[in-house]
Amino acid sequence: MLAYLRGQVLAKGNNYVILDVNNVGYQIFAGESLLGSIKIAEDREFYLSHIVREDASDLYGFRNVEELEMFGLLLSVSGVGPKSALGVMSIATVDDVREAVLRGDAELLTKVAGIGKKTAERVVLELKNKVGKIMSGGSLGAPSMSTSYGDELDALIALGYSMQDARAALNEVDTTLTDSGERVKTALKRLGKRI
Repeated sequence: MLAYLRGQVLAKGNNYVILDVNNVGYQIFAGESLLGSIKIAEDREFYLSHIVREDASDLYGFRNVEELEMFGLLLSVSGVGPKSALGVMSIATVDDVREAVLRGDAELLTKVAGIGKKTAERVVLELKNKVGKIMSGGSLGAPSMSTSYGDELDALIALGYSMQDARAALNEVDTTLTDSGERVKTALKRLGKRI
């Protein structure tokens, strides 16, 4: 099974790149955010999930091992296939998915085509313990600081900010501020300056 490739990008399609590795072209499917950062003729590396089925042998590429592991976790849930898992990885970072799962928030996952409310709830339910174990075991990266202020994150998301923007603003708040309301106010000021 292929797990890693490094080479030159020959071509780019809507959902894939063709990577030249020693004069052999590999088609690698990737998420929108990763594809957007790739330029033709540049050297790139991909961590791969090689999925072999009866009628296909597909490669799915990721920036790092953390993204690859999250993709594998998503695939472990019944009803989530490679395209849906890649869709999740396209709309959210590993931290976003991890936080949504730990908070029991299935709404983020329903934004992906092919994942309905029931499947999203199943993902949250089945991955909650796995993500918790992985975080304490040191894989999938260290847990972000924002996992300790879920209510504050929820408040900012309810006000219309994305999870990523809300988390970034909360990470900039002075850690000596302990009052939740003050932390949200300070984060809102930071978010206002970005607009």
